[in-house]
Amino acid sequence: MTPVSEVLINSALFITAMMLGLWLLSLAIKNASIVDIAWGSGFVMVAWVSAVVVNGQSARGNLLLVLSTLWGLRLAGYLAWRNIGHGEDFRYKAMRKHYGAKFPLISLVTVFAVQGMLMWVVSLPLQLGQIDSETDIGAIAIAGTIIWAIGFAFEAIGDIQLARFKAKPDSTGKVMRTGLWKYTRHPNYFGDSIAWWGMAIVAAESSKGRPGIIGAIVMTYLLMKFSGVPFLEKTITKRRPEYAEYQAVTSAFFPRRPKN
Repeated sequence: MTPVSEVLINSALFITAMMLGLWLLSLAIKNASIVDIAWGSGFVMVAWVSAVVVNGQSARGNLLLVLSTLWGLRLAGYLAWRNIGHGEDFRYKAMRKHYGAKFPLISLVTVFAVQGMLMWVVSLPLQLGQIDSETDIGAIAIAGTIIWAIGFAFEAIGDIQLARFKAKPDSTGKVMRTGLWKYTRHPNYFGDSIAWWGMAIVAAESSKGRPGIIGAIVMTYLLMKFSGVPFLEKTITKRRPEYAEYQAVTSAFFPRRPKN
C-alpha cells in the first residue's frame, strides 16, 4: 500500500467510525445538532490521524497540524458555546417532524454520512500535505500561513462581533451591519474559505499535497453556493425584515464597500 492510499483509507475509516458514533449518540439524546459541533474538531482529528499514519516529522506537516488544530478547536468551541443548552437546531427539528419514524435512518444518510464524505474531501490538504517528510517550510508554505492567518482572524472576529451584537437586549429581529459585517454579509464564511485556501497552499509545497487544493475548492463552493450563504439566507428575511435592504447594499461573500 502506498503512503497516499494508506493515509486516505485510514482517514476514511476514522471518519466513518466517528460519524457512526455521533449518529448513535444523537439517537440517544435526540439531538442531531451535535454533528455541527463535531465538524470543526473532526478535521483536527483527521489531521492527527494522518500524522500518526505517516509518522510525520516534517516541519510542513507540523505546521499543518498547528493550523488545522487552531482552526478546528476554535470553531468547535464557538459552536458548542452557542448551541449547547439551546436544544436541537431548527433545521433538524424540521427534518424530524417531516420524516417522523424514518428520521433516524434519514439522518444517518443525509446528515452524518454526507458530512462525513465532505469532511474526507475537504480535509485532503491535511491528509496529503503531511506525506512528503523531506519537504520543509519554504516560501509557498509561508505565504499559505499568512493567508490562513487572515482567514482565521476574519472568521474569529466576525463571530465575536456577531455574538456581542446578539447579546444586546434590543438586537432581536435586527441586522448586524457594523464591523466586518458592513463589508460582507458573511465574514465568518469568507474567513473560513480563506483559512482553507491557506492550508491548501501550505500543503501544495509538497508534490503529493497539491491535489489537496480540491478541499479548498469544495469548502468554498459549499459556503458560497450550498450549505453556507444560500441555506442561511433562505428564511432569514422572514425573521429579520431589514435583511432584504441589507442584501441589496452588502456583498454576500467577498468583502467590499457597501453600495450607496
